[in-house]
Amino acid sequence: MSLDLTFLGTGTSQGVPVIGCDCAVCRSTDPRDHRTRTSLLVRTPDRHFVIDTAPDFRVQCLREGITRLDAALFTHPHTDHIMGFDDMRRFCEMHDRKIPVFASPATMQGLRNTFRYVFDEPQVWKNYLRIDPEEITGPFQLGETTIVPVELPHGRFTTTGYVLHRGGRKLVAYFTDCSGVPGEAVEAAHGAEVLILDTLRETPHPTHMNFEQALEASRAIAPVATYLIHLCHEVSHAEKEGALPTGCHLAYDGLTIKVGS
Repeated sequence: MSLDLTFLGTGTSQGVPVIGCDCAVCRSTDPRDHRTRTSLLVRTPDRHFVIDTAPDFRVQCLREGITRLDAALFTHPHTDHIMGFDDMRRFCEMHDRKIPVFASPATMQGLRNTFRYVFDEPQVWKNYLRIDPEEITGPFQLGETTIVPVELPHGRFTTTGYVLHRGGRKLVAYFTDCSGVPGEAVEAAHGAEVLILDTLRETPHPTHMNFEQALEASRAIAPVATYLIHLCHEVSHAEKEGALPTGCHLAYDGLTIKVGS
């Protein structure tokens, strides 16, 4: 009942390098410092799905050789998490079917507002984006994976985190774009084999966790391993990775890990 995770993107909203910046990280030749906008690919024996479609989604799919997509989950409707939405149409064309899209009612409305042509003018042509919108109101199934949504604060907004269960095991908790992890989310994720967690930078930020907050949340959730994402250009991979506690890592674009094996 294992699954594979591929970090399609691990960067913040501007990506790294940042336009017009000549800081050490933006000029770094370490490929782990080159971060496209945050998105995750989950592959199980019965379903392949993504969490968010970043503006870089097309490039991420080409880089990773992705040829199958069975569903898409969304955390919130901010630009850096949804603007690759239309690039899913290639998967509709290849497999000649609709793609189920899962999101909270508020996020689904945001998707509708941005991509009205997909929702209000359903397409029949094979090479157009065809979706099956599914509003999330509680736990749901994708094949043999049970997905438990949890609410997370993102400044004055609310995002959706996801906890993935297979075979009675709590395999993955995915919490991006959050300024904290409330008690209900800690409980839902507690003891997960892998925790993937928003961590912008060292200094505080009003809508994202910094390293101190993220590591505190990781200790409360007590996963086997933690991977930090949504990193800005103030974070050097080589410098920061070596300073993290045992079991905690910086994710990077293209990293693939197996969970539950």
